[in-house]
Amino acid sequence: MSANSADTLSELEIVLIKAGRTKIRYPATLLTDDGTRVSVRAPWAGDGVRDFGFVRFEPGDVFTEHYWRDRWYAVKEVRAQDGTLKGWYCDITRPAVRLGTELLVEDLDLDLWVSGEGKTVLRLDEDEFAASGLPERDPEAASAARSALDELEALARADGLPALL
Repeated sequence: MSANSADTLSELEIVLIKAGRTKIRYPATLLTDDGTRVSVRAPWAGDGVRDFGFVRFEPGDVFTEHYWRDRWYAVKEVRAQDGTLKGWYCDITRPAVRLGTELLVEDLDLDLWVSGEGKTVLRLDEDEFAASGLPERDPEAASAARSALDELEALARADGLPALL
């Protein structure tokens, strides 16, 4: 493989789909792809600062993101520009699909936040999930999403998310 081909393969575009539409797409540097898990690094891709109350995502933050082809979640380690660990933001998603230089990820509304020291574990957006209609439209996917959230929360409270990564 030529150097140029390798360079092309080291960049992926993350495509986050929500409710059938592309919510955001952003470039990321591919760290690893072992056939099951894809890990990338990307700067905060949002516009400006997003203050959730329990954490602020802001320009300069760096996300190391882990996506699985066989699991219903993505785990994103969030660090401030100075390297300080803010925590882990976990999206409940359908298993990721890589198509060439794109990684397609369908967000299912449920989220989990784990603070950097691991003491705060918050389940998020359960109301959005209920309102999404997924439980009625696709009960199997809804069940898999709830199970994934329960699994991540249990892991975060027991061994911590670094044990997963």
